[in-house]
Amino acid sequence: MDSVEKSRIFVVIPAFNEEGAIQAVINEVCGAGYENIIVVDDGSSDGTYSKAKQAGAVALGHKINRGKGAATKTGIEAAKLLGADIIVTMDGDGQHDPEDIQKLISPIVDNECDVVLGTRLLDPKGMPWHKILANKIGNFFTWYLFGLWVTDSQSGFRAYSRHAAQVINTKADRYEYDSQVIREIYIYKLKFKEIPIAVRYTKYSMGKIQKQGIANGFKTLYKMIWSLLF
Repeated sequence: MDSVEKSRIFVVIPAFNEEGAIQAVINEVCGAGYENIIVVDDGSSDGTYSKAKQAGAVALGHKINRGKGAATKTGIEAAKLLGADIIVTMDGDGQHDPEDIQKLISPIVDNECDVVLGTRLLDPKGMPWHKILANKIGNFFTWYLFGLWVTDSQSGFRAYSRHAAQVINTKADRYEYDSQVIREIYIYKLKFKEIPIAVRYTKYSMGKIQKQGIANGFKTLYKMIWSLLF
C-alpha cells in the first residue's frame, strides 16, 4: 500500500453522552481533511446521535450502554464494510487533535507497520500528574499480563491497517479494550509504532464521569486478569 486515497481512510469515534462536544469534534476532523467519519453512540441519554448525524457523520447507535470497547468495535466493523484501508479511532470529547491523524496514518501508508499507537507520555505536557501516574500503572500491568511494553496502553487515539483491523479480535467491551488490543498486537506479531500526540484536557473532558478513574482502573485491571483465566 504505497498510497491511500482519503476516501479509504475512516475515522471512528465512540461516544457516550457527548452532545456538548461531538459536533465540534466532527467539524475539526473534517477541517483536517477527513470526511469519512463514523460516530457510534453507545446508548447515550442525550442528543449525541442526532448531533452526530446533523454534523454529517455516519451515525450508529447501541440501544444500551455497552462500553467504549464495544462502541469502537462496532465502528471498526462498519468501516471495514464501507471499504476502509486505514481506520483511525479517537475519543469524542475533544481531547484529541485531528491534525495528529496524518502523523498516525503515515507509517501505515509507508508500509512501516500495521498499527500506530498515539501516545501522550512521550511528551506529557499539560497532562495532569494523576493521569500520568495512572497511565504508567496501566502500562506496567499491560506489559506484565500481556507481554508487550508500550508507553501509553490506555490511549484511544490509534490507527490500524485493514489487515490489523481484520485480525484483532478482542472480546473486551469496556476500558480494558485498549489494553487488550496490545495483547492482540503481541499475539499476531503485528508491527506497530508509537507516535507522540497532543492532548487537550478541558473542564468538559475532565468532568466526564464515565472517563477512566481510580475505581474504573481497578475494574479494568480485574477484567484484564479475568480475560487471561477464562
